[in-house]
Amino acid sequence: MRAWLQRFMAGRYGSDHFNRFLAIASLVFLIFGIFLPGIFGILFYAVGFGMLIYSYIRMFSRDHARRAAENRWYWAKRSAVTAWANTLRTRFALRKTYRYFRCPHCRQQLRVPRGRGNISITCPKCKTSFIKRS
Repeated sequence: MRAWLQRFMAGRYGSDHFNRFLAIASLVFLIFGIFLPGIFGILFYAVGFGMLIYSYIRMFSRDHARRAAENRWYWAKRSAVTAWANTLRTRFALRKTYRYFRCPHCRQQLRVPRGRGNISITCPKCKTSFIKRS
């Protein structure tokens, strides 16, 4: 049986991180589809089933270049989301020490120490000065 599976999968793309994400997300959608009533349950179930089918299509595909490009796209989106989450985590951890402001001119995010009263903040990017209470 193992030799048959190895011969069957020879030349096929197989599984990668995007495939694993699709499989787990499809299972979550299928479970929500089972427990949600009415049209929402049917919608969640259909989306989950579609994601599962797409996961298997990717796994059995012989188009390695396209599947690798999809995986790179997934990693780019995942990196953006994790960077955003890490920024929020850092801001939350430092919330008692620093305040965060945006420059009114260039929208650059600036960090200043708390408890200094009214201070003049100069943006290092565009050199705009503005006064805020820290």
